[in-house]
Amino acid sequence: MLTLPTRLEDPDMAVKIPFTYRFDFEYGKMQQLSPRIRRVIANNPGAFSFTGTGTFIIGRGKVAMIDPGPLMEEHIEAILDGIKGEEVTHILITHTHMDHSPAARIIKERTGAKTYGYGPHGEGKREQGVKVEEGGDMDFIPDVKVTHGEIIKGHGWNLEAVYTPGHTSNHMCYQLQEEKALFTGDHVMGWSTSIISPPDGDMTDYMNSLDLLLQRNDEIYWPNHGTCITDPKSYVRSFITHRQEREDQILNCLSNGLYKIQDMVPTMYTDLDINMYPAAARSVFAAIIRLIEMDRVTCKGELKLDSRYALP
Repeated sequence: MLTLPTRLEDPDMAVKIPFTYRFDFEYGKMQQLSPRIRRVIANNPGAFSFTGTGTFIIGRGKVAMIDPGPLMEEHIEAILDGIKGEEVTHILITHTHMDHSPAARIIKERTGAKTYGYGPHGEGKREQGVKVEEGGDMDFIPDVKVTHGEIIKGHGWNLEAVYTPGHTSNHMCYQLQEEKALFTGDHVMGWSTSIISPPDGDMTDYMNSLDLLLQRNDEIYWPNHGTCITDPKSYVRSFITHRQEREDQILNCLSNGLYKIQDMVPTMYTDLDINMYPAAARSVFAAIIRLIEMDRVTCKGELKLDSRYALP
């Protein structure tokens, strides 16, 4: 049993999660979260996965699975043991990072269920002619490609697909309509903001996807990492504010003669472990690209992590 502190700092070190909670679980144990929702958490804790990646089971008897998780035998067996005697009819993927989709291949082989998702890793960027570097689950190709607003119907449940690019270009959330519960993947996590790493990660897309959530009727979020979020709109607004504050920090850095990302990071992330600087630099880079798109920052030459940036 793991009980986390009542206040957790965002690893991006900008804001504190705006609620207090206990998050209790045991690795490999199926938790009943609501009448239609169960979860198993993988034993893969880390700097980017928090306590581990959650796999969700929707319904009873004939069930859907959201994000089978990493390719870990003990996690796969825990999922299948937890639904023994039931039929998996759908395997839904939020996105293709290595802690979310790789186990889908084994689950599919063991159950015969089809996989559903927006597309392969980098799909949203490939549609724009942008080449995405390897680093995700390059082997995943959904049996059924899902589009925004599509309703996936099952046995006693309906899941609405909500396209939310930003963290990755193929990121899809799913709303369990019967409970107005949105499975937010890594778009909105229950312990931190998301890493946005170009070229597949896109800060403008991410901000637009956050704005999209403010227009919806979701009553609760179930992220793959961390606790549930019971005040979704306030939570999303805090994330938007956080990113706007980061943009202001970048503009202040440029005003003070810090023209390279490597010089900005120590100033912007004063309490961050130095080992996390590379990840922070990727997020700063994503924010700078957005500021360039908004004509608030300029770059002479190629847009790269080590380029020199300036105010217009």
